[in-house]
Amino acid sequence: MILTVTPNPSLDRTYEVPALMRGEVLRATSDRMDPGGKGVNVSRAVAAAGHRTLAVLPLGGAPGALVAELLGAEGIEVAPVPVAGQTRSNIAVAEPDGTLTKINATGPELTVTESEALLTAVRTHSADADWIACCGSLPRGLGPQWYAALVARAHEAGARIALDTSGPSLLAALRERPDVVKPNVEELAEAVERPLKTVGQALEAAEELRSRGARAVLASLGADGQLLVADCGAYFGHARVQAVRSNVGAGDASLAGFLAAGGEGPGALAAAVAHGAAAVQLPGSVMPTPDDLDPAGVTVTADVPLDRVLTEPAEYAR
Repeated sequence: MILTVTPNPSLDRTYEVPALMRGEVLRATSDRMDPGGKGVNVSRAVAAAGHRTLAVLPLGGAPGALVAELLGAEGIEVAPVPVAGQTRSNIAVAEPDGTLTKINATGPELTVTESEALLTAVRTHSADADWIACCGSLPRGLGPQWYAALVARAHEAGARIALDTSGPSLLAALRERPDVVKPNVEELAEAVERPLKTVGQALEAAEELRSRGARAVLASLGADGQLLVADCGAYFGHARVQAVRSNVGAGDASLAGFLAAGGEGPGALAAAVAHGAAAVQLPGSVMPTPDDLDPAGVTVTADVPLDRVLTEPAEYAR
């Protein structure tokens, strides 16, 4: 069972339009509503793959109730932590060429009592968890040390932790030695405070995060593939993609595939790459099922292409 923690969940509305024209009245060719947030997406992908998952998340107001209802309809167990503020609603506008414009709301501010209740809920429900995936940005009211506290408590309970966050929250949590961290290339560049223009530079940055405490790094390099750097070595994986329809939740689908496949080694990396490639070919934040996967289109190798130039290098500035 994979338990997910989403401190700042959302109700996501995705509209597909022929073209995004500023200042015009647009008619959507399709629209959908999904429960959102990185940890929520991981749970949705795990459930779509046929595995058990439980989502721990703060929920408030009518949007929060709808998030719980939508998750339940997907067969996901929910452990809601009631909060006074209203769960945020986000909007995404998708164009036919794969361009995605997102408007993300801030979300509620959690009180000290609500913050502690969220940590307690994770501890209460973690006994049966093979992995705990802690994902996304922190809402107002939770300082950057919050994830570090969660990792420490989870390790005390004997659980393995996957952390997908960025900035000060990621850096603060490294000292508690999360079992795997999952930055994208921009977040990886931010963490090491330098631009990353090649796969080799991304590999060096991942090794730096390991030197700071991360036991393994699963790094998404966007269209160029994914890196896994761990005690077992460094591996590079990529997949063929026919057409990108939406990249919403693709990284979350990758993490779900990685954890569902055991969370370590090249086999888990292959599952991560397959899930991510499938997700970008689906609309909105739809999570892939086993029928959507193309394992034959995935290549994983220990021969990391160090000189390969990244398609869109991250330009991190202080």
